[in-house]
Amino acid sequence: MRTIHFAILLLIAIAPATLQAQQKEINKLIDDWHKAAATANFDSFFGSMAENSIYIGTDATERWTKQEFISFAKPHFDKGKAWDFKPYDRDLHVTSSGDFAWFSELLTTWMGTCRGSGILRKTSAGWKIEQYHLSVTVPNEVIKDFIALVDSHQMKQDK
Repeated sequence: MRTIHFAILLLIAIAPATLQAQQKEINKLIDDWHKAAATANFDSFFGSMAENSIYIGTDATERWTKQEFISFAKPHFDKGKAWDFKPYDRDLHVTSSGDFAWFSELLTTWMGTCRGSGILRKTSAGWKIEQYHLSVTVPNEVIKDFIALVDSHQMKQDK
């Protein structure tokens, strides 16, 4: 009976430490991924993404497979700097199995404050980004102006 109690206490003590270690590892991967874009480290940036990953950009047409995103982004990386997004206020969760994680974060960008969200999967090679979604944030107080601006742009495109 003491052995069972000891085993239960040991599991209770280990679980938070394991979760904290996973969160630290995932946060580092995401931070390094953003830094790789800022420093045009092509191999590190795309190496952090799963082979079947999806990147969703701010434009409605921007839903890219990894290969499509590479085609779009490579010219930017070749110039020595792709984009410099500074993450903050990240909210990260890991499944109880420890195989998947999801997060949202705010980013300081050239577009102002953006929100990124993503899903990661733990693989034999470590954590990989399966999907990342970048969106521009719009303050509620100016949403009607924003809608009018987008509608005006769309009408010009439709002509």
